Amino acid sequence: MRYAYIADNTSLSLHFHTSRFTDFCMRKIDGKSVAAKVLERVGKDVSELQAKGITPGLAVVLVGEDPASKVYVGSKVRKCEELGIYSRKISLPVETTEAELRAVIAELNADSQISGILVQSPLPGDLRKIEDDIVEDIDPQKDVDGFHPINVAKLVMGDKTGFVPCTPAGCIELLKSEGVELSGKRAVVVGRSMIVGKPLASLLLNESCTVTIAHSRTADLAAVCREADLLLVGVGVPELVKKDAVKRGAYVIDVGINRVDDPSKKKGYRLVGDVAFDDAFSEAEAITPVPGGVGPMTIAMLMQNTVKAAKLQNG
Repeated sequence: MRYAYIADNTSLSLHFHTSRFTDFCMRKIDGKSVAAKVLERVGKDVSELQAKGITPGLAVVLVGEDPASKVYVGSKVRKCEELGIYSRKISLPVETTEAELRAVIAELNADSQISGILVQSPLPGDLRKIEDDIVEDIDPQKDVDGFHPINVAKLVMGDKTGFVPCTPAGCIELLKSEGVELSGKRAVVVGRSMIVGKPLASLLLNESCTVTIAHSRTADLAAVCREADLLLVGVGVPELVKKDAVKRGAYVIDVGINRVDDPSKKKGYRLVGDVAFDDAFSEAEAITPVPGGVGPMTIAMLMQNTVKAAKLQNG
């Protein structure tokens, strides 16, 4: 039973509502507006650092000609320019060897102009097999992606001098922007990757949530998801989570972004998340759309990490 206070010209009366549709407020979580607020804070931090003679710098290493990677790198470089962050894009040919790539990273580690280093994933060809080794080559103090083992360990330990992967950090920022009191909440994370699922679970634990990690082999996934006050999904399966998996009143964060064929669209496809948005919307207290939800947060948190790196490196 929910409560609604309704005021008229003479009195304030308490009404009890039992309708599951008239007393419930479903809304989208606007990732673009939350990201804009993060970037506003970052911009102020950049100005303060520059006043002290410090300019944060981000180096982005792109190997090969993957179209999606080129778009992502371009957007990161443009955002740096908008904020006054020095940026350097290093474009390497697809034939780049392991030794050549390691040499580039070593140079960037030693470059005082560079606060943060990002090697765009996925790497092409045989380099993909050694992506973890390449990440370990990056100075942990410049690992603004948050994937170096030292930063992973700091996240688990709750050490705030480490760097948190950008997408999981953005998910937490979205929940906090909704005014959600995270402590004590039951959270279910669907997905167990090192990029999203595992670091997200650690962040939620650090916020005193009770956390369950579910995945592709979880028995009766919908039943597990229905336990969640906070449901966070990042598995890369289009519209995996349906209405029957969403607890009424849950906050739903959809990390997935997938292309599905749609002849009615000019491009022949449309973008959907890992949650069936139209289906789940009627159950959720608030839910992120795809696109426009988690996506904008990733670059915003990358910029935040870059500024944090500059602060730490300059005392």
